[in-house]
Amino acid sequence: MPFTSGPKSTSELLTELEPVVAAELDRHLSTAKEWFPHQYVPWSRGRDFDGPLDGEPWSPEDSTVSPAAREALIVNLLTEDNLPGYHREISTIFGRDGAWGTWVDRWTAEENRHGIVIRDYLTVTRAVDPVALERARMTHMQSGYQADHGDKMLHGLAYVSFQELATRVSHRNTGKASGDPVCERLLARVAADENLHMLFYRNLLAAAFELSPDETMRAVTDVVTNFQMPGHTIDGFLRKSAAIANAGIYDLRVHLDDVLSPVLRQWRVFELEGLGAEGDKARQELSDFLERLETTATRFTERRAERRARAADAPADERSRSSAH
Repeated sequence: MPFTSGPKSTSELLTELEPVVAAELDRHLSTAKEWFPHQYVPWSRGRDFDGPLDGEPWSPEDSTVSPAAREALIVNLLTEDNLPGYHREISTIFGRDGAWGTWVDRWTAEENRHGIVIRDYLTVTRAVDPVALERARMTHMQSGYQADHGDKMLHGLAYVSFQELATRVSHRNTGKASGDPVCERLLARVAADENLHMLFYRNLLAAAFELSPDETMRAVTDVVTNFQMPGHTIDGFLRKSAAIANAGIYDLRVHLDDVLSPVLRQWRVFELEGLGAEGDKARQELSDFLERLETTATRFTERRAERRARAADAPADERSRSSAH
């Protein structure tokens, strides 16, 4: 598609992008593999809990996953739990008709499997306190979900392009950190879905760059410079995200190198021609932000390495007290 001049309305963009949505939907359906959550859960590890069935109450000793992986699993699941809110937001932005509506419903159906399989795994393996998890789910879902970008369509496309990849990376790294091959296999399966979702949105936004380059560049810059994961409203999110970052599961270095940079490189944002003054301004803002983020990410990883080195050199009894906190 050739570049066109002048801003486009949301309705114009939705109409002009619909053929791309249809083509990407066909590609997705031909690529996606059917899978069944129940096949990834180690049911033989399960036993009754306390309550009506008079089983055994959960105890921290029941969990075999690392504390950081446990936090990541909780954050990942609570994020997946808010699917009704995400569905409402994207159906509002993209509409419920034609190829857009078909995609929204297909995406929602696929995403629903993720919460099912992760919760079943956590419950059966007693990886987390099920009472605390259910209370956290109730609190989180009752707080609702509202997209930071509101109903801005290009901002929505830009956000999910990065967010789907961020979720994929988080799931994969959580699986590796869990120490449980079953958990790693399960989360790799979930991550494969997230990758296909990312490809759909990334390719769609690439088409938007051709239709409305200045507005798309502004949307990308706004999203990157103010990016938050959809689970940032989870109770205790800052504490949990700090533990996840300190474990290297998802930190600024991962965010920059494994999420932002690959997508921006695919769109060739810094080689893109045909931008107007507003597009150039947005691109410069993006470049400046990425430079600052590089500095911050480097500083974080250096300080983490220093902390780990000090911990390794500390006496055994001091390391034990430190890990207890």
